[in-house]
Amino acid sequence: MTDRPRHRLATRRLAEAVDERVGGARFVREALGKVFPDHFSFMLGEVALYCFVVLVVTGTFLCFFFEPSQRTVTYDGSYAPLQGQQVSAAYDSAVRLSWDVRAGLLVRQVHHWAALVFLAAIVVHLARIFFTGAFRKPRDLNWIVGVTLLVAAIGNGFAGYSLADDLLSGTGLRIMFSIVESVPFVGDTAAFWIFGGEYPADDIIGRLFVVHILVLPALIAALIGVHLALVVRQKHTQFPGPGRTEENVVGTHLWPAYAAKSISLLLAVVGVLLLLGGLVQINPIWIYGPYDPAAVTTAAQPDWYMGWLEGALRLFPAWELRAFGHTVPNQFFPAVLMPGLTFALLYAWPFLERRATGDHEVHHLLDSPRDRPVRTAIGATALTFYGVLFVAGSQDVLAVELGVSVNGLTWVLRVLVLVLPIVVGLLVHRWCRDLARGDAAEAEAEAELAIDERAPRRVSASR
Repeated sequence: MTDRPRHRLATRRLAEAVDERVGGARFVREALGKVFPDHFSFMLGEVALYCFVVLVVTGTFLCFFFEPSQRTVTYDGSYAPLQGQQVSAAYDSAVRLSWDVRAGLLVRQVHHWAALVFLAAIVVHLARIFFTGAFRKPRDLNWIVGVTLLVAAIGNGFAGYSLADDLLSGTGLRIMFSIVESVPFVGDTAAFWIFGGEYPADDIIGRLFVVHILVLPALIAALIGVHLALVVRQKHTQFPGPGRTEENVVGTHLWPAYAAKSISLLLAVVGVLLLLGGLVQINPIWIYGPYDPAAVTTAAQPDWYMGWLEGALRLFPAWELRAFGHTVPNQFFPAVLMPGLTFALLYAWPFLERRATGDHEVHHLLDSPRDRPVRTAIGATALTFYGVLFVAGSQDVLAVELGVSVNGLTWVLRVLVLVLPIVVGLLVHRWCRDLARGDAAEAEAEAELAIDERAPRRVSASR
């Protein structure tokens, strides 16, 4: 007997021994035989998954060199303009990681870019699910998991962004302290408890570090696990087409075709993130300088996923409400009430639509957005609203670039954020109805043509 058959026999015996004790052979066979649709949009969730993998790997590397402390130290690293300055240990370690640790800047920038792409993939994935109706029964639970994943990812992104204790991230923390304080009745106590004292508190960086590397990543990993388990347990959705019904899934098996496609996507995501981290500068904290409560960076801009919140704070008028002996500060309305309503509506949407349409059926085939004009118009309205807010988060930079007044541009954006979403929603609704009528007319013409082709032909003869 040659070595090759012996090796195969030993491997098979080992697999059989494991299966006798664990009983996983049937599960593995079923998992490898699962069919996945071929449409590219179903890969968006995997982009988010692979970004999370990159975040875990790069974040582990960064933890070896970062010191989450606000104790004061004297910087004496390689970046000459900062030498001799009194900075926090967090800022000192972040700058040293960027300038003195081999590959430190690359890993740090890859980590930051991965966080941005991770959130972008989640948002686009949720938009695809919304516009195609993939949240309907029995996947309403998975929709809730996805929205929770978005909330956790935003929170973790903000926590990680704030750890460096530079002037830009410190300004964001100051804004967040004010937002928490604005909550009626409990705001002051909550802000004091979260930050560990009056602002600027000495405990916030250490607490954010624990939240960023332990609490929220564990929650995100658990949510991803639940999401994947539900996808495996439930039948995969698919777009309507030839041979596709509510009872089957048309596509490729997990092994080997879909696995090869998925691994290729993993390599592509990692490659793009490495290119971004190596070639595109992001968050140069040594330029911003250490945080100083009395200073603020010029043209300060948050990461994109916080841009809509920044824009809401900039556009909301200077209104306050006083009732029952308490004042509700200005920032409560755009930064607490509006985001709260936003995510409450996201959580409730599957149930609101089910109640409005009376559709309690199980769905495995997806909708075409044009066939659901009301839902598509509502989605377009919401995206336009938050898109204008996102632009408003940079209204000072835009005013300088366009050579216009900041106040004038602010008022233009205030009008746009109220008017433009309604206009876009109406246009999209009309567009979807026209497209649906066109499809119906085309289908009717094709049906008539088929009837004519099946009809017997009459032959006339002349005398």
